[in-house]
Amino acid sequence: MSFPAALHAVLGASVPAEASGLVVAVSGGPDSAALLRATASLGESFRALPLRAVHIDHGLQAAAADFRAACETLCEQLGIPLRIIAVEVPREAGLSIEAAARAARYAALTLDLQPRECLLTAHHREDQAETLLLQALRGAGVKGMAAMPVCRALGLGWHVRPLLEVAHSDLKRFGELESPAAVDPMNQDLRFDRVYLRTAVWPLIEKRWPGAASALTRAARHMAEAQQLLELTAAADVGRLRDGDALSIPGLRALAPMKRVNAVRLWLRQAGAEAPPSARLAEALRQVFDAEADHQPAIIWGGYALRRYRQRLFVTPAEPPRLLDALVWSAAEGAAIELGPGLGSLTWIAQRGGIGTERLPGPLMVRRRDGGETLRPAPSAKTQTVQHLCQALGVLPWMRDALPLVFAGDELIAVADLWRDARWCAPADAPGLEVAWNNAPLVT
Repeated sequence: MSFPAALHAVLGASVPAEASGLVVAVSGGPDSAALLRATASLGESFRALPLRAVHIDHGLQAAAADFRAACETLCEQLGIPLRIIAVEVPREAGLSIEAAARAARYAALTLDLQPRECLLTAHHREDQAETLLLQALRGAGVKGMAAMPVCRALGLGWHVRPLLEVAHSDLKRFGELESPAAVDPMNQDLRFDRVYLRTAVWPLIEKRWPGAASALTRAARHMAEAQQLLELTAAADVGRLRDGDALSIPGLRALAPMKRVNAVRLWLRQAGAEAPPSARLAEALRQVFDAEADHQPAIIWGGYALRRYRQRLFVTPAEPPRLLDALVWSAAEGAAIELGPGLGSLTWIAQRGGIGTERLPGPLMVRRRDGGETLRPAPSAKTQTVQHLCQALGVLPWMRDALPLVFAGDELIAVADLWRDARWCAPADAPGLEVAWNNAPLVT
């Protein structure tokens, strides 16, 4: 079977049926050039999907201009639209330039993908084997040892690696039939782990074990299957433990330690948070379990925190949102006010029996609590502190400074859409106003 024919079969198995187009990432090197040529040779035979190319210019070396030129020449020859995106690679302490460039590249590719487009990259069998070995040397778990998936969600579409079962020699042989591409000097720099493995170590492995690439790729596939089983188990556990957006702490306690960590890791990923290393996560859960009943522990890593409240486990930003400045708000139907990042907005809506407008002294003030504020939540209720009301309702302690308190002069008349002071309300059949808290964060 020819290389393009084999590619057609792999694309058929890996590109989602609802895909709207194909985007080949081209570096200017021979592998991505071969992938683009083979994909272009399929013409409309592959679902008649439109094809375009994208090149990321990292600007890290003088040869960057050669890479751009090689991509432009190739795409012009093939009649394929090309987009070139320049990125700035941050030089953060503790992050290798290799990792920083990869992060910047995929961030740009993610933003470039249009709805339901499929990004194709030219990772081949030896790349997969190298990835597994590097992950093993870093002490990765099952997910890391699964190496690179054939298809994963990316931005508004997907990232597909159709050549993971293709030997580099076959890809190279196809590429040599065409015009040569640019050569990346960084691929000869032994300071980079992957280059060192590929140049100094891999030839020795292949000499001793000629089928090493196939075997390691197969091992990665086994690891991917094991990871799928772990995720199925975790999903079942999370489904049983969910309590709103939180997890039940008694339920977590009942799980075996390994299942507990597995479930919490999946739950964090579903919440968009990257889980800490296993040892750190296990220690975080120990602190959550062992804290005194009246304590609200917060275990912080990266930009996230695990917090406990009333036998529920929450994942939150490390710094929860809080209302910063006092805001002026007019009391009129439809009048709205933005509260700040992550806090949504307040809007007045008409409501019979709501807050009567005739007594309001002009503009109102919206601010966070200072402590000691009081309110009568119903005509027959006693006046209570906002602190007591929050405790009774179960408002999350770390979100209480996010609550917008509405004042008429020095008098508290409402707390968001949670409570209003009965002394400021119109009769039940009379027109009034009610607070609506739009896009509110989770507070209970």
